[in-house]
Amino acid sequence: MSDGRLPVRRRWLRWTIGVIVTLLVLAIGWVTIRGIGAVNDLQQVATSSSKLKAAIGDGDLDKAASLSKSIAHHAGSAHDLTSDPIWVAFGYVPWIGPNFTAVSDVAEIADDIAADALIPVLDVAGELDLASLGLSGGVVDLAPFTLIEPPLAEASTTLSSAEDRALEIDADATLPPLAEAVREMQATVTQAATVVGSLHGAAVLLPTMLGAEGPRNYVIAMQNNAELRSSGGIIGAIALIHAENGRISLVQQASTLDFPALDTALPLSESTIALFEDRPGRYLQNITNIPDFTEAGPAIASRWQLRYGTPIDGVIAVDAVMTKHLLDATGPLPFGPFTVDKNNVVSLLLSEIYAAVPDPAAQDQIFAQAAGAMFGAALSGTDPQDLVAALATSADEDRIRIWSAHEDEQRMLASTSLGGALPSDDTETHVGVLFNDTTGGKMDYYAGATITTSVGTCEGEPTTQVRVTWTNDAPADAATSLPPYVTADGLYGVPAGSTRTLVTVYGPEGATPSHIDRDGEDQTVQTALLGARSAVQHEVLLAPGESSTITVEYQGTGAGERLTVVDHTPMTSTPDISREQLRCAS
Repeated sequence: MSDGRLPVRRRWLRWTIGVIVTLLVLAIGWVTIRGIGAVNDLQQVATSSSKLKAAIGDGDLDKAASLSKSIAHHAGSAHDLTSDPIWVAFGYVPWIGPNFTAVSDVAEIADDIAADALIPVLDVAGELDLASLGLSGGVVDLAPFTLIEPPLAEASTTLSSAEDRALEIDADATLPPLAEAVREMQATVTQAATVVGSLHGAAVLLPTMLGAEGPRNYVIAMQNNAELRSSGGIIGAIALIHAENGRISLVQQASTLDFPALDTALPLSESTIALFEDRPGRYLQNITNIPDFTEAGPAIASRWQLRYGTPIDGVIAVDAVMTKHLLDATGPLPFGPFTVDKNNVVSLLLSEIYAAVPDPAAQDQIFAQAAGAMFGAALSGTDPQDLVAALATSADEDRIRIWSAHEDEQRMLASTSLGGALPSDDTETHVGVLFNDTTGGKMDYYAGATITTSVGTCEGEPTTQVRVTWTNDAPADAATSLPPYVTADGLYGVPAGSTRTLVTVYGPEGATPSHIDRDGEDQTVQTALLGARSAVQHEVLLAPGESSTITVEYQGTGAGERLTVVDHTPMTSTPDISREQLRCAS
């Protein structure tokens, strides 16, 4: 006869289930409360970070220091709230686990950056008067670089590690609002790592490059984006500067007319010859066809040395669009018959000058006057903070490339975006699009491009797709309304008003093209290997208003990677770059 009590086994099972449910409820409540606190802290970090960027831009270091302490406090709090064993355990729960892991990773990264990068750099910045860099009169005081190099080195190491960890977070595995926040954080950390890495490189390199250990000579190559080349544009003007003990002086200016074509081409890589024949080795104007500035820089130095005999320590290539950023710092400048400001300088140098001054020799003189005026203004009285901001913006847009003849300096430069080397697929996968004009005029002021990437699987294989739409946006009557010097007037076999462009697409390292088409049709293409990258090149002829779309799919090693970055030729108008869902073309 039963006494109404449950069997012992059932009582224990019921008790166990009750305990588990109670613990689970308590754990959920625990992580919920801590999660709310962590999210609030991270929101404070984001808000303060935005204000910090503005404060640094305004030069208000006191406010920046206060904001950095707030960021460090909230980042540390968020890290503490999301690093206890219960929170970590929830990271292993199916479906919801990646969200917990992502929040804790973001909090840890923010804490490390605030404590080990942000505060040390701002501490030394507070002790350093940027004006003491001494740009007045063309002289740079090199002593402050000794002060700022160590904290920048530590900050650069911290940010590089943070970038690697940030890019490992799988945003696609999290809920949409969190995924968007993670991607924004990844982009911010990458940008910060790039900027601080460049600043550290500058702190290390500038003293010796500016002649602290002996005089230096540098060639400045000015590229014209109205006639595109891989690294920006055709070399339109060239100059020699001298640096000694921080004093910088403009020594000599020249034009491309001073560099006739060579009978015997300079040595070139197989990839350059495959894409452009030997023209970059014979014509100064075409050296910037070369996609890798570690090859182009020495070639430019060789041409100057062959022509003038001056030993060259390095080459700095800049493009015409950089002048807009420079005039942000200097203000309006007069040269020749013109006065320019940041709003009209690009249109004048890349378009209007050809109608106002039809003679190419006179144009060269004006370009030289413009370069001299900007160089002089930058080194004599421009606010150093504004100048640094202008140079940083230009570098971020890949409008500055530097090569050094000194091996130790070149090794450091080649590892940064300033070095202009082909990218390496380490933490990110890179694809690229290069544009090279063969019209022979200055029609690329009217060029437009859109670039889309898609990653996924096609026919069971990981696939990266790159789609490029190239457009001739010149007016319909360009043949008659634009000067013959701009259209080339058919001199090189291209009808006036039309454009002919070599469009080169390269894929991830190790991947090979599995599908290539132009406007949906197979066409003959040139191919080359750029290091470990497969490149395909189309020749595109467009009348005014016409567009053409090139699609290349890559499969194999490196293809299908979620973190795919697009590199491209710097243009007058930045291409519209987007990521789309993969629709297999093959």
